Amino acid sequence: MSGKTTRKPAPRIFVLDTNVLMHDPASLFRFEEHDVFLPIQTLEELDDHKKGMSEIARNARQVSRALDDMLALAGDGDIDKGIPLAVPSGGLASGRLLLQTQAIHVELPAALPTSKYDNQILGVVIHLQHIYPKRKVTLVSKDINMRIKARSLGLSAEDYFNDKVLEDTDLLPTGSRALPADFWETHGQGMESWKIGGKTRYRIRGPLCPEFLVHEFLYLEGAPEFTAIVKESTGKEAVLETLVDHTHPRSAIWGIQARNREQNFALNLLMDPEIDFVSLLGQAGTGKTLLTLAAGLAQTLEGKRYTEIIFTRVTVPVGEDIGFLPGSEEEKMLPWMGALEDNLEVLTHSGEAGFSGEWSKAATTDLIRARIKVKSLNFMRGRTFLSKFLVIDEAQNLTPKQVKTLVTRAGPGTKVVCLGNIAQIDTPYLTEGSSGLTYVVDRFRGWSHSGHITLQRGERSRLADHATEIL
Repeated sequence: MSGKTTRKPAPRIFVLDTNVLMHDPASLFRFEEHDVFLPIQTLEELDDHKKGMSEIARNARQVSRALDDMLALAGDGDIDKGIPLAVPSGGLASGRLLLQTQAIHVELPAALPTSKYDNQILGVVIHLQHIYPKRKVTLVSKDINMRIKARSLGLSAEDYFNDKVLEDTDLLPTGSRALPADFWETHGQGMESWKIGGKTRYRIRGPLCPEFLVHEFLYLEGAPEFTAIVKESTGKEAVLETLVDHTHPRSAIWGIQARNREQNFALNLLMDPEIDFVSLLGQAGTGKTLLTLAAGLAQTLEGKRYTEIIFTRVTVPVGEDIGFLPGSEEEKMLPWMGALEDNLEVLTHSGEAGFSGEWSKAATTDLIRARIKVKSLNFMRGRTFLSKFLVIDEAQNLTPKQVKTLVTRAGPGTKVVCLGNIAQIDTPYLTEGSSGLTYVVDRFRGWSHSGHITLQRGERSRLADHATEIL
């Protein structure tokens, strides 16, 4: 046996770009035993962004307060040697916070103007490499171009990965599972069944039971097809419940029938009063908004389960911003609510046969619109919604913190529905792995009052389906 011992590598030094702190204010405490260095340019940029009511401004202020608390705890100690990173829970991280306390002069390539903050931060990274030759110095930035410039100068640069819920979004649950053809042979031994509320429940045992999640949908193709939802899962056994068949006209919701298996699963989740949180993923045209509005209207106007529907979404433009919009909060939000208007038009026409004339049709349309409120994300903080049907559209453009702010608005009797497509993210610095939609789908997995389904098939039109495949 060799007497040599492996030396543990020296802790790294991570230089944080401002966008990392504004994206995740707790990022200071995410680097374990490694040291975090904040250039003076980062502090200047935080100061520039601290004013206002936006999420970025709130995050900038939160970081400034955290830095102030750590400096107060450090007292009159030598800041040059670093400040122990005190985590918010009161414990201590093993790394240190290093602040730039003196001017740094580094010769940058002539093509990089020193007037830009980004280039000054690159100069800081070069300087730290010179004074800490035995430690690895890495720039952490959410800005792709910043990382490219750093690597072109031979510097180590990384994205901020701690905000990612999943490295591979293919690992996200789809909410449904195909059963093997021999399912009843392997799981039907000693099976019990009983009726409850017009549905049949089965208590089964078998090798697949430990894999089942509560409110996961199961289907067995064949004649006849078997579909069910997992109501209980203890590992050794599971309780399954048959579904309402919303593909049949007699079970249509506000005149809308499910056109495929996943839409039927989605309507069962949306209509279940025991499920408080529903997330629907799917590409354009799969029916996420239409199904949600139909279920919301049926339970608000017919079932009286909710007092009104609250509809909100993040206002991120696909093209260039068109500037300020006039009017009240709802009037300002209307240009962002094209999907809502389009689907309402479908839903008000779906029952035209029941209207006794134009007056009745107009009165019904007015009644529907009176029960739907469009709200902006900017005014959600501090609110509580009681017995509301809250729809969060385009949730893939929200950060995990924004999603938390919205979902925690739910009071007694409120149902929250998150809709989105993680392949269509328009918010800077967000990826499929760090999106708020990915975050809630992963964190609510298996909770007894939540459900999730990924809609697979487009039902908008043959043109839209073909365009999704080839473009």
